[in-house]
Amino acid sequence: MKITMIGTGYVGLVSGACLAEVGNDVLCFDVDRQKIEILEAGGIPIYEPGLLEMVQRNRAAGRLRFTTDVEESVAWGDVQFIAVGTPPDEDGSADVKHVVSAARAIGRHMNWYKVIVDKSTVPVGTADAVRAAIAEELKARNLDIPFSVVSNPEFLKEGAAVEDFMRPDRIIIGSDDEHATRVMRSIYAPFQRNHERLIVMDVRSAELTKYAANAMLATRISFMNEMANLAEKLGADIEQVRRGIGSDPRIGWHFLYPGVGYGGSCFPKDVKAVLRTAAAHGMQMHLLEAVERVNEAQKHVLVKKIVQRMGEDLRGKCFALWGLAFKPNTDDMREAPSRVLVAELLKRGATIHAYDPAAMDEARRVFGDEPRIRYAASPMGALEGADALAIVTEWKEFRSPDFASIKRALKQPLVFDGRNLYDPRDVREAGLEYFAIGRPA
Repeated sequence: MKITMIGTGYVGLVSGACLAEVGNDVLCFDVDRQKIEILEAGGIPIYEPGLLEMVQRNRAAGRLRFTTDVEESVAWGDVQFIAVGTPPDEDGSADVKHVVSAARAIGRHMNWYKVIVDKSTVPVGTADAVRAAIAEELKARNLDIPFSVVSNPEFLKEGAAVEDFMRPDRIIIGSDDEHATRVMRSIYAPFQRNHERLIVMDVRSAELTKYAANAMLATRISFMNEMANLAEKLGADIEQVRRGIGSDPRIGWHFLYPGVGYGGSCFPKDVKAVLRTAAAHGMQMHLLEAVERVNEAQKHVLVKKIVQRMGEDLRGKCFALWGLAFKPNTDDMREAPSRVLVAELLKRGATIHAYDPAAMDEARRVFGDEPRIRYAASPMGALEGADALAIVTEWKEFRSPDFASIKRALKQPLVFDGRNLYDPRDVREAGLEYFAIGRPA
């Protein structure tokens, strides 16, 4: 099948590459010429495990191409996926101007029936706006060309996006058109050969499903962070609590890890979008308001522990920082807890030696030419000259360090673990003071 993917970000590029992987002819369009030049040169503009190899493989096979020519992109695909960004507007609502702009471009250039698929995370009612924009452009051309608009929200986790697309838990299709539904079934048939994963519903329900899923996951994270903070006050161990409640099948094990709050491009933005959508309809969502407040406060927990132990004035102190990305296996630092920690440490006069396996270039872009931040080539390299170690991202390579070597490298034997990576006994037996989230001091 001939497919056009509009947008080459996390969602668009992963989706386009995976659809090409199963035999479709995919043309990826982007207005950002720099992104397309990187892709044409054999690279990718983002970090995502397994994606570079898949892009290169399908590009070499001729199934995956890239363009900045909008007319070419519309003419190519019988199915047009819109996978552009929906950044938060000034009031926190999702800005769908790029989605509507993509729809208008399709309407300006299409000459036969198309299935237009909203792949971006969009507020309820966006499909109606897409439909209206295309219809308006066709009317301006005095054309009456049939088309269908489908909602197909993505459920890709950064760091595991390729695997999530190739082996999906579920595929949500919002469609009011039987022919368009059949087209979508055909597209996704290769990804569900062992059992049916496709769930068909109305368009508005599909649009809301994505927001509801992310809001629920964000709620679980904030709940566990509040429980962790309570555990500290009561002298309980949140890790033991996690095991106790996770074993209940009604609760399960996922998203029960306390830490320094959630970040990234999805949870913060989508929770805000749900709140604004509700407000626009005269409804206040007390639970999600609390989820957001808890998360913002949790990003300051690690610095509070540092200040409590080392004092408010951190001039002359140096901190080794392990992890900059908001989660492992990505270079994404949007809304990352590390940004809050870095800002708070610098404000108090500290210097920072930072290390992240993937996000160093992004950190340099985010923090600019800040002279008090030095970037290390390895985790142990970050410890050189540091007074204490702070862990913000749970990369695998941080999970089994040599605690004796850490103690020797640090000026003071202090570890502030924002992700509860270690058994406190192991760390303390090595002679290190260990401060974790929701665990006894």
